[in-house]
Amino acid sequence: MSLGQRQRHDAISGARLPEAPSCPTVLELRHVTCAYERGRPAISDISLAIREGEILCLLGPSGCGKTTTLRVIAGFEPITAGEVYLESRLVSSPESLMATERRRVGMVFQDYALFPHLRVLDNIAFGLRDLPKEERGARVSTMLALIGLTGLERRYPHELSGGQQQRVALARALAQKPTVLLLDEPFSNLDPDMTGKMREELYDLLLQTNTTAVLVTHDHEEAFAMADRIAVLRDGRLEQFDSPEAIYHTPASPFVADFVGQADFIPGLIENGTVTTEIGLFPNQQKFAAGTKVVVMIRPDDVHIAPSEQGTARITARQFRGSENLYTVQLASGDILHSSETSTSIYPIGTRVNIHVLASHTVLFEQGHPTPT
Repeated sequence: MSLGQRQRHDAISGARLPEAPSCPTVLELRHVTCAYERGRPAISDISLAIREGEILCLLGPSGCGKTTTLRVIAGFEPITAGEVYLESRLVSSPESLMATERRRVGMVFQDYALFPHLRVLDNIAFGLRDLPKEERGARVSTMLALIGLTGLERRYPHELSGGQQQRVALARALAQKPTVLLLDEPFSNLDPDMTGKMREELYDLLLQTNTTAVLVTHDHEEAFAMADRIAVLRDGRLEQFDSPEAIYHTPASPFVADFVGQADFIPGLIENGTVTTEIGLFPNQQKFAAGTKVVVMIRPDDVHIAPSEQGTARITARQFRGSENLYTVQLASGDILHSSETSTSIYPIGTRVNIHVLASHTVLFEQGHPTPT
């Protein structure tokens, strides 16, 4: 089990994972900015660090700077401000750029980038040409066993399935024992069923080899399943860097709240030490001053509905999702809430309902802070 899995918080909080002096920092970005020629910065003032054995996910929508951050770590892009360190060595600054081949980073691309004219075993061995023949062969055999492709070593890439090709790409990267493994949306070419299977296999492989990894994804479920820590990016800036649990339960901004799972935002007012809203009172956990107008973030799994002729809210839509029904509920004010109910709780459109909110953690944002539409 990796450092991050061992140290995940049992209680959800905004705190970072505790420091572990015995596990060194492998990768650190300090106030990094990367700007392409005559354009606005692709990433700006990014600071983060991960320790040995951790899995970091760079999460965000298209164009937010995820892949640029990965390319900066790999040494494919120079930076215009800040510093990048690998194993405490300065590898990038505005004045210097260590070559990619000297950084000991492994890279798995979206299309896997296997050599079509080389067999599986030669693809895996490609980066091991400096090793003695016996050691090279032993390492390739070890990797074939790890990825479950022993017996297929003489096949060409076109004779493999998409999942098998991905395993070969992973084996080729891991065979070189990289300081950090970089994965750029590695599941994007797989169908949904294969994606789930390969996600589990990759996770297990990274744990077995105690590999420090950085994974780029736009899928928050993928990030939650894989990551020890998540860096949420927006327009080239770091919105939040934290554990998956904290990202979901205590998001730093409305954007993060909405991006990592459906969220509704209900207006409220701070009065007598609590938040007064149309659907009830909530604790003022962020300690806003009396009279402050806020919005309360509420997730569908916190909202429960019960049919009632006296109810002031009304069901306007239902989505059946297999294990649950997701209801859209319109309040008397016109504001919208969503409620996640069991798959057997089926109520007709137009049903009037009472609303009961059971939120373990209330997250407030001051009104005027941009909220997703």
